[in-house]
Amino acid sequence: MRADRLLSMVLLLRRRGRMTAGELSDELDVSTRTVLRDIDALSSAGVPVYAERGRHGGFALLPDFRTELVGLKDDEALALITAGTERGDHAFGLGSALASALRKVVDTLPEDRRTDLGEAARRLLVEPETDLLSRRRSTEDVADAVMVEVRRAVLTGHRLRFTYAAPGATPRERTVDPIGLVTVRERTYLLATKDGEDRTYRVARMAQAEVLPEVAQRPDQVDLDRIWQERSARFLSTDHLPVVVRVDPTRREELLRNARAVRSQETDSDGWVRLHVMFEDLRHATWALWQLDTGAEAVAPDALRRALRDRARELVARYGRSTE
Repeated sequence: MRADRLLSMVLLLRRRGRMTAGELSDELDVSTRTVLRDIDALSSAGVPVYAERGRHGGFALLPDFRTELVGLKDDEALALITAGTERGDHAFGLGSALASALRKVVDTLPEDRRTDLGEAARRLLVEPETDLLSRRRSTEDVADAVMVEVRRAVLTGHRLRFTYAAPGATPRERTVDPIGLVTVRERTYLLATKDGEDRTYRVARMAQAEVLPEVAQRPDQVDLDRIWQERSARFLSTDHLPVVVRVDPTRREELLRNARAVRSQETDSDGWVRLHVMFEDLRHATWALWQLDTGAEAVAPDALRRALRDRARELVARYGRSTE
């Protein structure tokens, strides 16, 4: 790990020129004391890094200290740089690793190509925060420690134990055989088996995760695209509740965070979005629609409309009485 950090430090100094110990510590997520030790290690290894004293001082490399990567085409380098933008660096918790890899790639390019590609990358924007209707992207909050354990279990082929909380349910501990990770519309799913049965889990709903020493029972070869398509089709054909709902466009993403699947979408004449979605059951659908208060309306099924109506009547009756 230290060797990788030392290389990252060299590449940072190559790209940015002079940097203070504080700036390096923030970038590399280590203490300033560690930075100073690493600077000494680089100097001892013959890397021409030197310190500039004074108010605007810091550490820098002698000019022209670099290596060049041959064989990398402009489109290939541009693809890597674009993939490393803010919108593309969060998948599977690998953002910092991607940033480090990109520093290494960019630093090996000739100066004129780095300048041209940097300008080109600024003209390509991947998944901005909002769309043309100013609706913000929905993002999941996955704990770094959880993602590290889940990813490690998938890549090493060991069983995984975690605490999982489905919507409206009490958190429970699960032990599974992980198969792979899939990211769809900003959501990350763990594909796994439990006691030989297929299971799919939202990683954002895991509170804790731990890789176990036992080897996972799973096939040696995997086709994640095929498995995902099969599970999606099975999901829509099994015992789930289809719901038609009208929702205020500003609350759409909030609804989709709780829905199990979306079958279709259209816009009504008043600007509201009409969605055909799937929920686990009537209880789940009632809970999800209730969270949106007046920002959504259940159109079908009638059982869902009755459940929401009965709950509203109960609250009206309760709060309609004076407490004096």
